[in-house]
Amino acid sequence: MSGPSGIARPAAAVSHDLKGMRSETGDCGGSGGPTQVAARARSNAPANGLAAAAEGNNDTGAPARVPAPPIYAALDLGTNNCRLLVAKPSRRGFLVIDAFSRIIRLGEGVLHSGQLSEAAMSRTLEALKVCADKMRRRAVTRSRLIATEACRIAANRNEFIARARGEAGLSIEIVTQETEAKLAVSGCASLIDRNCDWALVFDIGGGSSELIWLDLARLGHWRRTLHDRIDVHTCIAAWTSLPIGVVNLAERHGGRDVTPKGYEAMVRDVMASIEDFEKKHRFGDRIANKRAHFLGTSGTVTTISGIHLKLPVYERSRVDGCWLSARDVRTVSNDLIAMTYAERVAQPCIGHERADLVLAGCAILEALLRIWPCQRLRVADRGLREGILATLMAEDGLDQRASRQAKSGKRRAAAQEPR
Repeated sequence: MSGPSGIARPAAAVSHDLKGMRSETGDCGGSGGPTQVAARARSNAPANGLAAAAEGNNDTGAPARVPAPPIYAALDLGTNNCRLLVAKPSRRGFLVIDAFSRIIRLGEGVLHSGQLSEAAMSRTLEALKVCADKMRRRAVTRSRLIATEACRIAANRNEFIARARGEAGLSIEIVTQETEAKLAVSGCASLIDRNCDWALVFDIGGGSSELIWLDLARLGHWRRTLHDRIDVHTCIAAWTSLPIGVVNLAERHGGRDVTPKGYEAMVRDVMASIEDFEKKHRFGDRIANKRAHFLGTSGTVTTISGIHLKLPVYERSRVDGCWLSARDVRTVSNDLIAMTYAERVAQPCIGHERADLVLAGCAILEALLRIWPCQRLRVADRGLREGILATLMAEDGLDQRASRQAKSGKRRAAAQEPR
């Protein structure tokens, strides 16, 4: 039996976890053209009557019901995290109605073994069952469920994808590095400073890190619609995907007991992986004497921001969109290097699940700052999921529909004004 888009069959009911739920956003994302994504949506459309039920009862004499709004879902299955957003369209973009996030460490050990371990797959499948339950109960009508670096490189990825479908009822797509990079850009496009000439969007993941340089002179008129944010792709000057993330870097150098010497070794490792990209494109020269800023979408930058703000508990509303200086970043990183593993665990914005990974993330960011000395970093607590949601909605014409409704409302208001 088919369920909501992306769901192959029902999964066991599990309790809600609304931690980290967003309220409303106008972000967007993009990967592939509208034709391909629309075709994918049609192939995953509900077949068990959910859509028909939403359209109401058409029995003779029964009043027609207003069609229920479409419900969208986006799942990002990374090397370290499993994240889900469920949302419905709104005038400003979309409104999140359910969310889920769990650290699953799917890519643990894959760098050395080339395989996803049984323990990692089991942890991940349990998280995916929660996601499937949320999607089914929210009657999701269209979705895109993606997996990234851990599944890209694992020799047994097809076995895992088959188990995800069979055990959790979810059809997961392993996306390319380019798709992942574009979704990262679209997901946080609304936070780009239009007064700058250049922006580096980066996503520090568990198994890879995506780096995307944007030439903002190409942006043109900026209205902040979903389609405009997808069109940010036209500003991409160059991008790369480093085969380095917080999980494999920490595994390589050690993440629990990190000395200044060990931290410096991590930084040098990352810098070496960027050298060829910089030699080819020479962004250091291109941004010299220009206005440029970093835009980071990852757990690393949100954690650094939370610590810098001295938050007693993580608050997305204070972190998302905030600005940090290079000095702020380095102050936090140096403080973390000076801490013991237990002291990092005690940090409210880190905890035991991230305490052995946070310095690897700091080392990746430090490498970026050394190669491209930018003094301003904007923090984005948003990314691939938001990019997926807004792309699907834009391709369904929802932002155009909202624009028409807004114009219609203005015309009605003008007609009612006294003459």
